[in-house]
Amino acid sequence: MLNYVLKKIVGTKNERELRRITPLVAQVAALEPKMKALADDDFPRLTARWKEEVQQKGRPLEELMPEVFAAVREAGVRALGMRHFDVQLIGGAVLHHGKIAEMKTGEGKTLVATLPCALNALAGRGVHVVTVNDYLARRDAEWMGRLYRFLGLSTGVIVHGLTDQERQREYGCDITYGQNNEFGFDYLRDNMKFRLQDYVQRELHYAIVDEVDSILIDEARTPLIISGPSDEATDKYYVVNQVIPSMIKDQDFTVDEKTRTVVMTDSGIGKMEKKLGVGNLYDPDQIELLHHVEQALRAHHLYRNEVDYVVKEGEVVIVDEFTGRIMPGRRWSDGLHQAIEAKEGVKIENENQTLATISFQNYFRMYSKLAGMTGTADTEAAEFADIYKLDVVVIPTNRKNVRKDSEDVVYKTEREKFGALCTEIEERSKKGQPILVGTVSVAKSEVVSSLLKKRGVPHNVLNAKHHQREAEIVAQAGRKGAVTISTNMAGRGTDILLGGNPEMMAKHELGPAPDAPMEGEEEAAFQERRADWEKRLAELTARLKEQTAKEHEEVTAAGGLHIVGTERHESRRIDNQLRGRGGRQGDPGSSIFYLSLEDDLMRIFGSDRISRMMETLGMKEGEQIEHRWLTKAIENAQKKVEAHNFDIRKNLLEYDDVMNQQRKSVYRLRRMVLGFGAGVPVVEFDEDPKTRKKTRREQVWSWDDEREHVLDLIEDLVVDMVANTCPEGTSPAKWDLDALSALVKDQFGLEVKFTGPASGRGGEARAAIEEQVYNVVEKAYRAKEEQLGKDQDGVPVLRRWEQYIYLQSIDQLWKDHLLAMDHLRQGIGLRGYGQKDPKQEYKKEGYEMFVQMTWRVKSAVIGNILRLQLVRQETAEEIEAKRLALARRQRVTESHGAEADGEARKPVKQETVVRTQPKVGRNDPCPCGSGKKYKKCHGATEATA
Repeated sequence: MLNYVLKKIVGTKNERELRRITPLVAQVAALEPKMKALADDDFPRLTARWKEEVQQKGRPLEELMPEVFAAVREAGVRALGMRHFDVQLIGGAVLHHGKIAEMKTGEGKTLVATLPCALNALAGRGVHVVTVNDYLARRDAEWMGRLYRFLGLSTGVIVHGLTDQERQREYGCDITYGQNNEFGFDYLRDNMKFRLQDYVQRELHYAIVDEVDSILIDEARTPLIISGPSDEATDKYYVVNQVIPSMIKDQDFTVDEKTRTVVMTDSGIGKMEKKLGVGNLYDPDQIELLHHVEQALRAHHLYRNEVDYVVKEGEVVIVDEFTGRIMPGRRWSDGLHQAIEAKEGVKIENENQTLATISFQNYFRMYSKLAGMTGTADTEAAEFADIYKLDVVVIPTNRKNVRKDSEDVVYKTEREKFGALCTEIEERSKKGQPILVGTVSVAKSEVVSSLLKKRGVPHNVLNAKHHQREAEIVAQAGRKGAVTISTNMAGRGTDILLGGNPEMMAKHELGPAPDAPMEGEEEAAFQERRADWEKRLAELTARLKEQTAKEHEEVTAAGGLHIVGTERHESRRIDNQLRGRGGRQGDPGSSIFYLSLEDDLMRIFGSDRISRMMETLGMKEGEQIEHRWLTKAIENAQKKVEAHNFDIRKNLLEYDDVMNQQRKSVYRLRRMVLGFGAGVPVVEFDEDPKTRKKTRREQVWSWDDEREHVLDLIEDLVVDMVANTCPEGTSPAKWDLDALSALVKDQFGLEVKFTGPASGRGGEARAAIEEQVYNVVEKAYRAKEEQLGKDQDGVPVLRRWEQYIYLQSIDQLWKDHLLAMDHLRQGIGLRGYGQKDPKQEYKKEGYEMFVQMTWRVKSAVIGNILRLQLVRQETAEEIEAKRLALARRQRVTESHGAEADGEARKPVKQETVVRTQPKVGRNDPCPCGSGKKYKKCHGATEATA
């Protein structure tokens, strides 16, 4: 009650946020006459001036926001013929402040993004606009690029198939559009390169994620993985697949569709052991075979063709469950994809070993500032706040929404449901009303399509099999009497205009625009041909506008776009996205969902309660039920699924957070190694773990820094060795100095002789031994440096080899560590049977494994450096000359051997050095008072001397 009263008095959090931003609208409006008075050429000069103020004088972007937004609004009018609505200015401010703007379909999110993009581009550190597919990335970059070019800002686009040089150029632009996977994979690929100059991405400064719920929530369960082929054979998949059909459901195994797991019963285990010829399937030696059996059962009973995947040209291609698009190149991990390939009888690709991986959650959390926009985010506001620290602000619509949303209609069987919805589609289509039919899978869209064909109803199908014409089909879905069947509507990115989209119709008639000169064509001729195409496009679009305007009136009179959902999706957001296609910008529209008790959602998550409700309401065969209680019960079932999926994503994130800290450490080390001597600043971010606020810093690493770093590695190894053989708490007389000598020999390839048992107190004696071993190794290291000399640039050759060896060691051992962590993750759940928390065990063991990996990196680097021998391929002439010289030397040695031997053994006069000051350790503060460690100050000078 108190909360209700407070909300009435001070408003909700969303209302307060909108009130705070609203004054911006008046400020921008006040600047409009000033911007209208400017010539076109003034806008680039204005942008250049703002860039200078921000980058060189440190002027805050917040101060510039009203003026920049006013300039962008005017640029929109002149370059695109589109003026930003007042509510779009509010949306732009929300995005600039690093929040999520929920804006209904048709409210112009693409145009809204230009406001914060132009403002944040002034910082000169790059702005990324993340889309759900390549088509939208290209379209938006070309479309909004006209506005940016008018302002004097450059626009890039990242899509599949670009070379590294092309990606560098696109990322170097002020604003870069691109598909979400491309950004993530570029980050992973960059951190596998051997030169900083080859990195394609700049720092992760500011990103706006379009369809933010689709990317940061729906796709967050699947991490991005770069993998390489492993040596494991694929025969076992065929063997296991042959025996799976003999297993009987509910007798030999049980299926839990909620958790997507399959568990064998005792009888099933016995049958499988007999079929495969093994004594005990749960024997540790058979653990891999057991894993393949479980994956094969999941492939046969949980993953369905034309629902979860399609078979296309002899390949199993995953279908995105949220957008209905196919995802070529993506594969399920852990042997599942191979099990499905065996099931479908196609060629089984080799298993892969992970080389680099990251989840979407952890990739996008690396941006200094993150924002998002979508039509449906408020239902997931808690998850955005918890995982990403992102607030959701619901932006009011430009015009009132008048769409009529009917209660769900429920039938007993799927057959009755499809018959009833096809009847409604047929009747409304005859009246001239356009209809959009939403399905949850490819298979269901094919069922509806076949039923409509039997009735003679013309229609278009948009699913994973027919996605090439996506934009064209969606754009014409609002024409008179049009029927469009679509598998999900998330992120289609094309508005459904009542009466049709004249520009898309014109493009379809003209064909694609010329995008490159033909062979032998001059650039001027190409530009002339493109200008001619654009002129014809404008003329044809203008003629078609008359046709679509007339049709718009007829469609409006028929009731606008009618949305028909063939069943409820697991997520309310996807249903809302489908509904949101109707009633855009004040247009009329309507929506209804047809359901049955045989639908997956009803059957798995809501059947018992909803069945009882059906009986209470007196439902009979052939009847339909429409009641708000039923709609509420179905919504509750969806909430259960959403909560379950949130738990899955959070669980994945908690495990990936362990890897994320390790990944950051390894990639930071790798960038530092690449930065040695590169002469370019390496950008790093220090993050506050509570607020996730990031502090930016730049570091330039010299060749001298590399040398010091290697000496630090030597010292770390020496300290570890001494600690292992001369443990604290034991008498120096009991220390195993022979074992220490053996360790030094094994690690560094050097001999160290200790004259007797260590003397003195424990700490002092240990420090003396550390110093003795360190000096021997350091001497060998300096000798190696002198032996290899310097290159033509005056850089010690050893520095180049150190860098190469370091990178090679990091990459190999990190790859091995990822494999070990995969194995740990697969078996960690069993710790629960021992009353231990699997997550805590994973964190603890993962940390221990990482510490061991870092020690192995140090060991491999120093060991290989000290054993480094450069061998040059000699010519035949050089070999003959050496043979003759050796023969002569042997003769000289034989005749003058005694004298030569005496010269080599001439004694060196020694002087006794008396220490007048206390001994200073390498890690102690330098006595000079500089505040640096001794080894970094006068210790380095003395060592060089």
